[in-house]
Amino acid sequence: MTTDTPHDVEDFFAGSPEGLSIHGAVEEAIRDLGDDIAVRVAKSQIAFQRRTGFAYVWRPGMYVRSDVPAVLSIALRHRVDSARFKEVAHPSPHVWMHHLEMRATADVDAEVRRWLGEAYDAAG
Repeated sequence: MTTDTPHDVEDFFAGSPEGLSIHGAVEEAIRDLGDDIAVRVAKSQIAFQRRTGFAYVWRPGMYVRSDVPAVLSIALRHRVDSARFKEVAHPSPHVWMHHLEMRATADVDAEVRRWLGEAYDAAG
């Protein structure tokens, strides 16, 4: 896993130790998928990429009033119906973006890991 960080993760989650912990759990789950992943920390999100981006962590409180420490957005080639997703968007013909509110590191469970694995495979 390579990191291209104009900003760093700690700065991104400044003031949100819960968000930083959740990001760490997401990154650990993604790190288990392979070593060909690039991490890019931008002003608005942290992106995990192979050939294309497949997972993004961001802080909703930066943009809207929210007590959710982090949102995990997972890009898949098809829609997944689950009550766990806050929103599912279809921004392009081949991408369904699934937004999952993350309140604790335990939210990165086997189901989320399965979705991340599917997104990782599709991004290669």
